[in-house]
This record gives sequence, C-alpha cells and structure tokens, in this order.
Amino acid sequence: MIKKRKKNQSEVYALGQHICMSPHKARRVIDQIRGRSYEETMMILELMPYRTCYAIFKLVYSAAANASHNMGFNERDLVISKAEVNQGTTVKKLKPRARGRSYPIKRPTCSITIVLKNTSVNKEEFKRYQYTINKPGGLITKEKYTDMTCYEMYTNGGLWDKK
Repeated sequence: MIKKRKKNQSEVYALGQHICMSPHKARRVIDQIRGRSYEETMMILELMPYRTCYAIFKLVYSAAANASHNMGFNERDLVISKAEVNQGTTVKKLKPRARGRSYPIKRPTCSITIVLKNTSVNKEEFKRYQYTINKPGGLITKEKYTDMTCYEMYTNGGLWDKK
C-alpha cells in the first residue's frame, strides 16, 4: 500500500538537475550552508572561491523566490532545513588522439536539492533548547541557550577556557 504524505506547508524547495560538476565538490559547499539562515547563506556563497558556489547560489535564490511568490513567506524567516547532492549521469565523450586512437573524457553531473523552511510558522519547533528539571517542588522549565549566553561564551574566551 502506498501512503501519501502530507506536504508540509512551511517548506519550499528548488531542484537543479544535470549540473555539470562533481558531486563530491558540490557537497563540500553544501555542508557549509546546511542549517543556516537564508541571508547568511547568500553571504557565504558570494564569498566562497569555488566554482560550485554559483550554481548553488542560483538554487538557493530560486527556492527563496518560490517561497516569497508562491507561499508569501518573508525571506528573513527562511532557514535551509535540507540540502543534498546526488550523483547524476556521467557524460562520456571521446577525444581524438594521435595515430587514430581516442581518449575517453568522463564529465560527472549532479542533482542538487535545496529545501527552505519558514521559521515563523512553527515557533514552538524552533525554540532554543528548553529542558525541564523535575524537582520536588514541581516541574520547572528553564531556557538553556540564549543569544546573550552565546555572546558571553565567545567574549570570555570560549568553551575551553578554564579559569
């Protein structure tokens, strides 16, 4: 029996197929942007020196355009929730060489999928790591990670600084 999955209304994707580059080289860039916000991703892709960045930049931009045009999402609330690179077909050519011989040329292709998620829709899902402590007085909820603690952590010398 085939089960139909409900599409999540807070996700938008863009798919690029038959992109002429090695999947290994594309994964090197994709691993840097996975889980980051849209604006931060665009800055990273503009500044990275790899050739694959241009194709990934266009895909992320296209996914954000899909989100704002089709779903009405704000670009500031978008986060890259899923980014994957799969191997595509290999284009095989023959280059003529001396004495009637030929030399094979293999050009790998890849397909890249970028999924953007809107964080303003599911505020409960994107809260900062809350944990509960069960004490005799009752259940107490504390926020474990805030922007201020992150700022203090980096200004005071980081995690590994033991004073």
